[in-house]
Amino acid sequence: MKIAVTYDNGQIFQHFGHTEQFKVYEVEEGCVKSSEVIDTNGSGHGALAGFLKENQVTDLICGGIGGGARTALAEAGIRLYGGVSGDADKAAEALAAGSLSFDPDASCSHHEHEGHHEGSCGEHGCGSHHCGE
Repeated sequence: MKIAVTYDNGQIFQHFGHTEQFKVYEVEEGCVKSSEVIDTNGSGHGALAGFLKENQVTDLICGGIGGGARTALAEAGIRLYGGVSGDADKAAEALAAGSLSFDPDASCSHHEHEGHHEGSCGEHGCGSHHCGE
């Protein structure tokens, strides 16, 4: 499993199509084994699904995301976990452990409320799984 998280200064960035970085986590046996921050190099919206596929990403955690990007991710075979906010590392650990809480209907209609996503973010259950124990 290879998880990408829309990333900004340790937090989950809330607009998929405008993310400038992803933090990518390698997961084995339910535990995060390594991670790295990668720059999107100016890719945006539809191009990001291809960017993630090229980087062998299998799962994406993000805040808001539009319909076109959802479709592109589905076509690329990438599982989507939207409506998540907070600490990127904790969210990736929760997904790896099978305990991430997310909103399957999270969307981002930035044309209506330019960058404001209050109320669209789910809580994630972190801290209940400890790797290596």
